[in-house]
Amino acid sequence: MKRDYYEVLGVSRTAGDQEIKSAYRKLALQYHPDRNPDNPEAEERFKECSEAYAVLADAEKRAHYDRFGHAGVGAAAGQGFGGFDTTVVDFQDIFGDLFGDMFGAQGGRRRARAQRGADLREDLTLDFEEAVFGVTRQVQVRRMEECDQCKGTGVAPGKSPINCTTCGGRGQMRYQQGFFSISRTCSTCGGAGKLIVDPCTQCRGQGRVTRERTVTAKVPAGVDEGARILYSNEGEAGVYGGPPGDLYIVLHVKDHSFFERDGKDLHCMVPISMSQAALGAEIQVPTLEGEEKLKIPEGTQTGSTFKLKNKGVPVLNGRGRGDQFVEVKVQTPSKLTKRQRELLQELHTTLAVENKPVSRSLLNKVKEIFG
Repeated sequence: MKRDYYEVLGVSRTAGDQEIKSAYRKLALQYHPDRNPDNPEAEERFKECSEAYAVLADAEKRAHYDRFGHAGVGAAAGQGFGGFDTTVVDFQDIFGDLFGDMFGAQGGRRRARAQRGADLREDLTLDFEEAVFGVTRQVQVRRMEECDQCKGTGVAPGKSPINCTTCGGRGQMRYQQGFFSISRTCSTCGGAGKLIVDPCTQCRGQGRVTRERTVTAKVPAGVDEGARILYSNEGEAGVYGGPPGDLYIVLHVKDHSFFERDGKDLHCMVPISMSQAALGAEIQVPTLEGEEKLKIPEGTQTGSTFKLKNKGVPVLNGRGRGDQFVEVKVQTPSKLTKRQRELLQELHTTLAVENKPVSRSLLNKVKEIFG
């Protein structure tokens, strides 16, 4: 004796369409024969829940069933599982892509061949200063664009595509596999349902042609190596009316002759003489916007670093700038005149330095370890 269809699906008699569909999907996945090979009980449960869903998912059949029970739908049943028509179950609507994965097919009718165009990449090399302050450059892009003659249809003007002779314009072929009716994409038309017999002479039926365009790249201030700029819809044209892809411009930055960049800060090394280090001095140091005065205090040691505020790199898409750090290196002369040697010897007699190892402070050790 057949069980009540509502009981089979585990839903109430007032259940809505979505609740019924969800209940069936869960049971069908649980008891499907492919997931339960050599399990007759699971196969019977699958048939039972499919039969119940075929009736309850159809408003007219459900109304007959609610009024007359199994007798109300038995006469209309076909030759499916135990007297019900399996073709009324829309597996694509229930399982979506999962159904195609499970059974090796694509359920439902495929849409037209409209596809999004491919994304493109172009590389742009900048000078160091261009990356810091920004620049506008012209970039040549070679890409596929919609054919002007056929407007992307691939068909010669005044002509139309014909229905596919293999699938009859449906885009899919139906096959019977056991108790399932499976749809597969038509191999002749690729699922479009149409065939082009009079192709456009300009694009040869492809709907697209290759052209070279100039894209204006506005590089903002503060970009760094490897930065990408997105230009939406500037990639290749879509296929058969699909949307265009995007263009990505990848930036590369040349090294500077003496500046090194660390995020938004700049670093450079400037030599000073022994007398400037000992006596102090005011020197001119380079920046990206010209020279700036830098005061060197008395007794400056080699490796000392000084900061020029707001002389670094602008913050990308923000406000403010980084700083410039100037490291001084005390230069020891390698060649001395007779007079210079005499002066240094005289200075040497007044400077007493013990050439013994000096203990480094804990702070200096930590700095050395962690940079």
